[in-house]
Amino acid sequence: MVRVFRKLGSIQFDPLAIAGRSHDLVLHARVADYEPGWCDLLYERREIFEAYNKGLSLVPSSKYPWFRTMVRNAPEILAENADVAERVLDRICTEGPLSALDFERERGPTTAWFGVQTNAVRAVLEAYTGTGVLGLARRDGNRRYYDLLERLLPADLLARDVPPRQKLLYKLLSRYRAHGLLGISGAGDIFSGIGPAKPSPGHPGRNALREELVELGEIVPVEVEGVPGKRFVIREDLALLEAPPEPPPSVAFLSPFDALVWDRRLLGSLFDFDYVWELFIPPAKRRWGWYVLPITFQDRLVGRFEPRIDRESARVDVLNVWWEKGFAPGRAEGFVDAMRDALRAYLRFAAAGSLEWAPHLRTEKRLFPTHRPARRARPKRARRPTGR
Repeated sequence: MVRVFRKLGSIQFDPLAIAGRSHDLVLHARVADYEPGWCDLLYERREIFEAYNKGLSLVPSSKYPWFRTMVRNAPEILAENADVAERVLDRICTEGPLSALDFERERGPTTAWFGVQTNAVRAVLEAYTGTGVLGLARRDGNRRYYDLLERLLPADLLARDVPPRQKLLYKLLSRYRAHGLLGISGAGDIFSGIGPAKPSPGHPGRNALREELVELGEIVPVEVEGVPGKRFVIREDLALLEAPPEPPPSVAFLSPFDALVWDRRLLGSLFDFDYVWELFIPPAKRRWGWYVLPITFQDRLVGRFEPRIDRESARVDVLNVWWEKGFAPGRAEGFVDAMRDALRAYLRFAAAGSLEWAPHLRTEKRLFPTHRPARRARPKRARRPTGR
């Protein structure tokens, strides 16, 4: 599992757990028999930590110096709320990890934090994190517990200083590493946090950074038949282009934040797959659903489905399934068995004992039963006496 973090560079975090947390879905699609507790264990061991790299992400702790940043307005927040900041820091120094709810709610006006009005304690905790004084010790659901960063990461790691340009180069390389075939421009927020394409005061520009990675041999420009524009692969992946491996005969379900679906245009031109995360689209205008997972089979994107994990009932509800035009699940060689295996693995991932299909999905219910055949009863063997 650690190798996945090293390969991708970072995995985007999202607290929504409708079909499983996003980072857990990314790992579930790549690690056999993955359980969400495994990632939590890495977090508790300080082998991974939270940082911003295309949104809030989980990154290897060994790379902390490359992600250490000073949030621009953090010092102002601390100065404006000096009394609160002093009390918060004193208690954490004395008591250890605390959350915003461990403090009495401060009275008076709220504090602006990135344009959002928030409680003064919460703003101070975030500001201390933005200045490198505090870090996240753990999460309890969506509740965050903060502790002194010096108690969370080794001193030699905290002492390492990486020049700003090297940080930007590392982050840009991590995007190409995670996706595998990004181009020059990025739709949406693919290159979020790395700055503008052209130079600006205090910033070299993404174009110059990308050319530097090419000169260093870290990424290599390639052309893909049928795909407009220049694409780039990382140096280590060149061998895969020269001798592509046989795609595994397996099915995987992708998170809406999975690196594979970052570039929607590439999905359309390379796989003829149209994917939009419709969480923020009004229900009446959605083509698919609220939290929909793309389905991969071998080297194809063959459909999408909308699962809901009902934790109280230990059940997964499948609200809908959409197959790609021209794909017949019952006729694709090997797909039915692979889909059954994937659904069983998903049930284990969700800690669920049963899967319920929506009434209109009768064909899918028949094709993909997830119950295991009952074992034949074996005759009981007499126990051997245990002499003394």
